[in-house]
Order: sequence, then C-alpha cells, then structure tokens
Amino acid sequence: MSVKIAVVGAGKFGQMHLDAFTQLGYAGVAELAAIAEANPKRAEELRKDYACPIYTDFHEMLADKSIDAVSIATPDHLHKDIAVAAAKAGKHVLVEKPLDITVEGCDEIIEAAKSTGVLLQVDFHKRYDPDHQAIKRRVSAGELGDILYGNVWMEDRIEVPSQWFPHWAPNSSPGWFLGVHFYDLVRWIVNSEVKTVYATGTKNTLLKDYGVDTYDCINAKVSFENGTAFAFDTSWIIPLNFEAVVNQGVRIVGTKGLFECDSQDRGTSSCITGEGMATYNNNFTRQMKDKYGRKILRGYGVESIEDFAYNVSFLKNGGTIDKIEGCWASGEDGREVTRIAVAIHESIKTGEVIKLR
Repeated sequence: MSVKIAVVGAGKFGQMHLDAFTQLGYAGVAELAAIAEANPKRAEELRKDYACPIYTDFHEMLADKSIDAVSIATPDHLHKDIAVAAAKAGKHVLVEKPLDITVEGCDEIIEAAKSTGVLLQVDFHKRYDPDHQAIKRRVSAGELGDILYGNVWMEDRIEVPSQWFPHWAPNSSPGWFLGVHFYDLVRWIVNSEVKTVYATGTKNTLLKDYGVDTYDCINAKVSFENGTAFAFDTSWIIPLNFEAVVNQGVRIVGTKGLFECDSQDRGTSSCITGEGMATYNNNFTRQMKDKYGRKILRGYGVESIEDFAYNVSFLKNGGTIDKIEGCWASGEDGREVTRIAVAIHESIKTGEVIKLR
C-alpha cells in the first residue's frame, strides 16, 4: 500500500522532494499527492507539470484526510508553523534542516508530533553520504582511537545568497544554511553532545554590495563532552567562477589515525567551452533514465528524502515507530543542532564562550 505524501515549498530544493516522491511512485512506494506553494507564479508552473492538486495555502492542503505525510522544504524561518500544523493534522512530517531556528520552536514541533503519535524526521542528508557513513563506521568501531580534533569547511558561491535566495538570505546565515549540515554530521559521527562554542562572524564586506544584510562567513570552535574539538568554517561568498557551487569537506583526527573527505572534488571534472572548469559531487545527486526513459535521480540528496517515505510506508503497513527508532534524524536531533547554531550566533554577538552543558 503506497503512501500519499504532500510537499510544502517547491522552490530550488523543494524540487528534489518532488522528484524523490515522483520516482517512488514508479515503484508503488509513494504517491506525490499534493503540493503547497505560496508563490503564485511558481504554483502556475507546477500545474503544467504535475497532475496532483496545487495549493497556495498549506492549511487547505492539510484538510485532505487522505494525505499520510507532509514534507517541508520552505525557507528555514518558515518551518515551525507548517510542521506544527501538519503534525496536529495527524500527518507524518519530514522537515528540511534546520528543524527550526529557535530551540523553543523545535520544542513546539516535537510536542505536536508526540501529541498525535506521528513520525517527525529531519532531513540531515549528509548522514546518507556513503563516504561519511564509512567514517562513522570506522569511528564507531574504534579504528581511529579517541577522536581528538577535526575541522569542517562548507562554502557556497556568492550566487546562492545573492541570486538564488536574496529575499530570505537576510533571515539566514552561513551557519544556518550551511553549518547545520556539519554540526549534525560531526555530532552523529563522534556520538557526543556539544559542551561549549566560541564563534566569530564577518558581515558588511561582500554581501552588502548585493543588498543582502547577513554574515558573509562564520567561524566556530566547538568542544564536545567527550573531549573532541572541532573547527567549523562556513561562508557563502566564494567567487562566481569557482568550479563548483559548493566547496566542502571534513577532516577527523584520532589517537590511531585520521580520515579525510573532500566532498567537493571526488575526482570527476570537466572543461567545456562556455562553462570553464567544473567538478561534480555525484555522491549527492546524479541523473539517469530507467528502461522506460523516465528521469531517475540517485545519490544521498534524494535518498535521504526517500528514506522518509519508506519509514512512513513501514508505519502505514502496520509497523510502529519504536521498531525503527534511531534509524533516522529525529526531532530531538534537530533540536540539538538548532541549540548549537543558536549558541554560535549568540557567541558572535557577545564575543563570549557559550556553555551548552
């Protein structure tokens, strides 16, 4: 029995959700049942490509009792109200990272999901990268010994805040848009909670020329309860002619060895007239066609979304949440990552070390 899933927010990354549930429909796992998109122009475009109902008000969509689950891919600061309403309507909920931009908002979402007994999952897709999973396995097995320190970098080309999301980038930052990916990943890998953070941020350098009032870069030093220390460097102002939209990677050092993953350059590159040099993160997403000529996406960017559909299918077909607990990023995981991000931004403003525990 396939599950009926609706998507709220069909913008740049929301399209990934539409593609994920569409291709799961080919196998009878899930059905893209409805789309809610507040932008009227975008809503009209969707009506040309999708046969399902298209709403401009997500409340109207939630009134459809046949919908089993809702996937939320709106801007970060708009997650809470939609997630709470969906959970209270009895829908299982997938929320793009971060769960919310306040700890209190995360608490509201978690409580709403608990009150109706629905699944609440956060899309921290870096957990699904096979190279990151390899690091997790080796660290968990003790093969690197005690993890002492590490560093993370995630940098977007300046087109992301200035051209893709100039209308809501001022409500975000490199910490919220990029950092939360790796705050979660490192916390998951080292299996420890954050103890203290100290951070600095720079603004009014490059993005001010585009009229975007937010941090250009954020640099955070994070200490975990188990003694591990990590540096997180995030920015979204690297030049437009950089060979990839995202430059990213992670390095972990323990008492028995180290592990490095350059997520930007995995060895595939091109140089084409009119394009210049380019590198490809095929682990994130790669496009192919099935034997019927239909577009199929593979990679951790879509597989993390599909995982939610499989979890909902398990529940709809008689399974219980406790049987799969721990197999996905939960609301509590989302709250902890938000707690870290909030502390980082507080440290930038106060110039102080922030103690979480």
